[in-house]
Amino acid sequence: MVLKIEASLTQVPAGTGMSPLTTIQLREPYLILIGAEDDPTYAKTGFGIVQWQPEKVAGQYRFPGCTVDLGVPDISIEEAREMGVGSLIIGVAPVGGTVPGVWWQVIEEAARAGLDIVSGLHLKLADHPAVEAAAAGSGARLIDIRVPPSTLPVGTGIKRIGKRVLMVGTDCAIGKKYSALALNRAMQEAGMKSTFRATGQTGIMIAGKGIPIDAVVADFVSGAAELLSPDNDPDHWDVIEGQGSLFHPGYSGVSLGLLHGSQADAFVVCHDASRKTIAGWDHYALPSISECIEQHVLMGSRTNPDIRCVGISVNTSALQADSRQKYLADLSAETGLPCVDPLIDGCAAIVDYIQEQFRGVKA
Repeated sequence: MVLKIEASLTQVPAGTGMSPLTTIQLREPYLILIGAEDDPTYAKTGFGIVQWQPEKVAGQYRFPGCTVDLGVPDISIEEAREMGVGSLIIGVAPVGGTVPGVWWQVIEEAARAGLDIVSGLHLKLADHPAVEAAAAGSGARLIDIRVPPSTLPVGTGIKRIGKRVLMVGTDCAIGKKYSALALNRAMQEAGMKSTFRATGQTGIMIAGKGIPIDAVVADFVSGAAELLSPDNDPDHWDVIEGQGSLFHPGYSGVSLGLLHGSQADAFVVCHDASRKTIAGWDHYALPSISECIEQHVLMGSRTNPDIRCVGISVNTSALQADSRQKYLADLSAETGLPCVDPLIDGCAAIVDYIQEQFRGVKA
């Protein structure tokens, strides 16, 4: 049985906070397949689920010699079956969205053992007959996350009620999802109305709904972004997970469509303090933070002339503890914006800045 994520285009009344998206229920707990991945950057799905839903993770499945470690127990498919694990989640997101052929033996074994198979890759699980047959025999579900709604509109650019803050990045896999989740949490803790809007496979697995923006046909990306964040209460904030980077030689198109369709009132720049070049594209240098801000204001003002940057979210994990605060303080002095590491500092400073900047601003 193949379960696809589909969205209904039924209109939702303004102010309800609802989204016309299918809610996905994954069977818990999870076994996360890391296989032989040796670059943590491409294991972001696994790391994201462990970070934000640790209570749902039973363990990881790694091949011998795998150097990426999610920090959870290593368990076999047989052990997972005996433990009552509900789903095997493919925990990697490599360039091109495919996995090596040898991985399919493990996926087939898991399906035969009755574990649902959850994939956020561009491939389709049902395109592998052995896996489909194994799932049919055990009653396991094959769940493809990267399946956008079958019908999407072209973006209209018509202004919507409510507020929207979009995560953008100097590169891909640089913390946009983490920043959005942390910011949404901080907003709710501050008593604000907010909703996390997932645009990628891991975010959808965590939130249970969303649109996989990078699987949408190019003409409809901005329309999908509009659908993702519909009219809402004037004081409600959609916290939108970003995708790609305007500065990425391969993935800039999806970023621009998401920026235009989101009609962001505000954006947060996500950055890695240790990264100097585009990950996997070492012949391209990262832009400066100031250039990133300037370009997003320039491009975003096409659909929202009042767009502004409200903070910098930085992964400082590679910095020494005694230099981390100085790095953030210097960056804040340079930009005049709150600069935080969301996993260490939280996002309260960015929330305070947003409340100050938008106090009295009408939707």
